[in-house]
Amino acid sequence: MKIFTLPGVFQPRSDTWMLVDAVRATTLSPRARVLDLCTGSGAVAVAAALRGARSVTAIDVHRRSAWTARMNARVNGARVRGLHGDLFAPVAGERFDLITANPPYVPAPPEIAPERGDRAWNAGHDGRAVIDRLIEELPAHLRSDGVVLLVQSSVTGTAETLDRLRDAGLEPDIVLRRRGPLGPILASRAGYLAGRGLLPGALPEEEVVVIRGTRRTRARSSGRDGRTPPSASAAEAARTRVA
Repeated sequence: MKIFTLPGVFQPRSDTWMLVDAVRATTLSPRARVLDLCTGSGAVAVAAALRGARSVTAIDVHRRSAWTARMNARVNGARVRGLHGDLFAPVAGERFDLITANPPYVPAPPEIAPERGDRAWNAGHDGRAVIDRLIEELPAHLRSDGVVLLVQSSVTGTAETLDRLRDAGLEPDIVLRRRGPLGPILASRAGYLAGRGLLPGALPEEEVVVIRGTRRTRARSSGRDGRTPPSASAAEAARTRVA
């Protein structure tokens, strides 16, 4: 897979390729609809298209990223709908079988204004400004038995993400983990992170994870007891015995 980036577009890094690996390991039906949020270069969207998904949509708040996603799809012989907008806004009312996201998750000190360039990684004082919004809006856009794949750093609170996914009605688990030293951006903010208690342990390390959340279809029940209703033939037999 060949990926190029226009000037100013977030270049794929190790967390991007972790998410690509997770997409490649996910079972997709030929009719699957996929949505890639915070797409950046479109690498994850292209990977999903090459896996055989029926339709793939890539969204980014940066207009140039949407262009880049469409360009990389053409370069790789894939079809991707690249849209410009904030999270789910461009696909209001649509539902998907797989939703992927490598959202901004780097905590930003107060002196870094929200409107400053680096929105590809800056995500508020605790790094959760985008992740929490995304999870809150997920249920309205995920089909029954649909799956979401999210990338984040342990610095941002992995346990909190798992809890929020459960509260949203999904079954979460971690499918990929990689531990190592802080990346350049986090390392430059190590003092701020330590002061907020976001760097536990003696070494300035982080664990980058891919979290999967699955929306299970609830079995139909006959009423308050939650039991599965009997088949028509079984019900008829029961009535006959009573008669």
